[in-house]
Amino acid sequence: WLSDCLSFKLSYYNEYKSYLSMVAKELTSHEEYIASVKKEFGRSRTKEFSAHNSKAHCVAWNSNGKYIASGSVDKTAIIQSFKDDRLSREFSLKGHDDAVDQLSWHPTDPNILATVSTDKTLRLWDIRTPSKSVGCIVTKGEVINMTWKNNGSTIALGNKDDLISFVDYKSQKITSEKEFGFEVNELAWDNMDTNFYLTSGSGTIHILEYPSLVELMVLPAHTAHCICLKFSPDKRHFATGGADALINIWDVDELVCLKSYSRLEWPVRTLSFNHDGSLLAAGSEDLVIDISHVATGEKITTISCNAFPFCCSWHPSQNVLAFVTDDKSKHNEKHSRDSDKTTGCVKLYGL
Repeated sequence: WLSDCLSFKLSYYNEYKSYLSMVAKELTSHEEYIASVKKEFGRSRTKEFSAHNSKAHCVAWNSNGKYIASGSVDKTAIIQSFKDDRLSREFSLKGHDDAVDQLSWHPTDPNILATVSTDKTLRLWDIRTPSKSVGCIVTKGEVINMTWKNNGSTIALGNKDDLISFVDYKSQKITSEKEFGFEVNELAWDNMDTNFYLTSGSGTIHILEYPSLVELMVLPAHTAHCICLKFSPDKRHFATGGADALINIWDVDELVCLKSYSRLEWPVRTLSFNHDGSLLAAGSEDLVIDISHVATGEKITTISCNAFPFCCSWHPSQNVLAFVTDDKSKHNEKHSRDSDKTTGCVKLYGL
């Protein structure tokens, strides 16, 4: 009996020792990565590239990172190519009758772009034939959120009346829709396209089975409006940002909040994971974009903005962050004067 007991204790000790060794290696790996990224960004600066005549609302990279699109109050979406750390204007997509509020590239086809406007239409574009849209779908109400299914077959649209519409990409028709009895903010499919996520005005995350849209679970996430939600490309995490100024990191499989941090003082408006899911950019009305290390929550750097950022988007294979901001800051007169010179610019950080 004593021999068995000692053998068990020795086995437990060896397992615990192995676990501690693994944790130590992981911490060392994180420390080395954080140090290298901080050094990389320590040499970085923000560059501005002219795009629109009026303020830009949204920005996104295509799937291969060769092009970036921005949408504006000037009713256009501008396509710029990215090469040698510079943006060069290529096309102006014209067709909407009002401001382009949201845009999103096809998840795998680098030539297909979807845009939605205050004019209550969704337009599909093929940038190989940019003179006119290849599809126009009239939407029910003004769309404030849009997302693609990961396989590119469907686009989900959320309007101001909390109606979610699902558009089939091939037929370019609305195939189903559902109205919700609460404020719906951001929309997203999970990485497997089996569940559909909504963030709400009550600070919760609603997880629905797709395509039935039967509610599976409601997760309490924030003490005020849950504004934004993004899944990481490594399929391990998703992040939420709220009006309580908190940024939460969640485990995709366990659906538990792993980390919550609050370096910001104002509502978090935009989130973006970098290409490998190791970094998270969060923009708020603080006039900064916070970049953090996902695994530890440690701050990597802060990007100062001349006005609060509407949208940010990481390049799909490089640590280059694109963002667009409001034109003028109510908090700083100097920034307001500076912003007159940068109206409608797309800004890149990490060059």
